[in-house]
Amino acid sequence: MCVAPPFRIVELDGNTAVVELGGSRSTARVDAIEDPQVGDYVRVHAGLAITKLDPDKAREDLVLFRELGML
Repeated sequence: MCVAPPFRIVELDGNTAVVELGGSRSTARVDAIEDPQVGDYVRVHAGLAITKLDPDKAREDLVLFRELGML
């Protein structure tokens, strides 16, 4: 089980995405997920987006991470 918070894809350039969480941006490879799009929520591990999340689930997870003080 991955405990990484959901990041939102804000830019795409080939197989590299700019992802954002709480106003901070970083890059992640998106080779391992199907049909990445700007606006998708993904879990990132070691610079690789490993799964795409349902938007409602991503928002629930973000609330939980904030409540736990992890964001």
